[in-house]
Amino acid sequence: TPRTSKVAPGVTNVDLGAVRVTMLSDGYGQRPLDANFVRNAPLADVQAALREAGLSTETLTIPYTIPYVEVGGQRVLFDVGNGEFGAATAGKLLQNLAVAGIDPKSITAVVFSHFHGDHINGLRNKAGALVFPKAKIYVPTTEWNWWMDEARMAAAPEAMKNAFAATRRVFAPIASAVVRFEPGADVLPGVRSIPAFGHTPGHTAFAIEGGSRKVMFWADNTNIAALFVRHPDWSAVFDMDADAARATRRKLADMAIDSDMLVAGYHLPGAAIGTLSRRGASYEFAPLAR
Repeated sequence: TPRTSKVAPGVTNVDLGAVRVTMLSDGYGQRPLDANFVRNAPLADVQAALREAGLSTETLTIPYTIPYVEVGGQRVLFDVGNGEFGAATAGKLLQNLAVAGIDPKSITAVVFSHFHGDHINGLRNKAGALVFPKAKIYVPTTEWNWWMDEARMAAAPEAMKNAFAATRRVFAPIASAVVRFEPGADVLPGVRSIPAFGHTPGHTAFAIEGGSRKVMFWADNTNIAALFVRHPDWSAVFDMDADAARATRRKLADMAIDSDMLVAGYHLPGAAIGTLSRRGASYEFAPLAR
């Protein structure tokens, strides 16, 4: 097992030799559980799964955790959290970077998995300033092309207008400097992208290589683990293409297990990095630290 140390609540270091990972909490969001949250399972089954995991059956608490990785001479953040734009319980990344002793100006790369607001909004503050001023920005081409399409934005339902607006607020002023990569390509030395479409049209996972153990950051491959790791065929309300997301969920889980990779996920519990195992036809996630 890799050497893991919990520095403080919300900050966990994982020493993989040549690669160092620090899991940084951006806080959490909460919403009432309703029949729509899991689109293809009866509410009673969803409540039973939450109860079995010792979680509330009325209020869903969705954690946000960001991997910071020192790999190949780079200091990389994967996604940037809610910034000043989320709930009062979120937007804790900068606070936890400070606790971890990491200067935002020292970040050399920010790699995005997809463009939902809880992943991109922290790139700029409300004043418009870049929070990681020296970082090069990397995005999946597929995701960029989908969200930055003006015709698609114009045709979007009212409920999606804010999501399109957020991508423009965050990226439009720096569009010419954003590096786009094809999902499947190497993004940086030791960072390989893995197409993981479904949650969003260009949702991308990453394999972090070169340490004593490989790590897969699977971003939003699952939401709450008690529901979607244990029931990979259930669909979260946030998955834009439910069928593709379901297939991707199993593909990434099997890849991680078969390759003996540690798994990190944006919405996984505890330190949000740990091991995955098979549990009958489903999976079980065990965090390295709570």
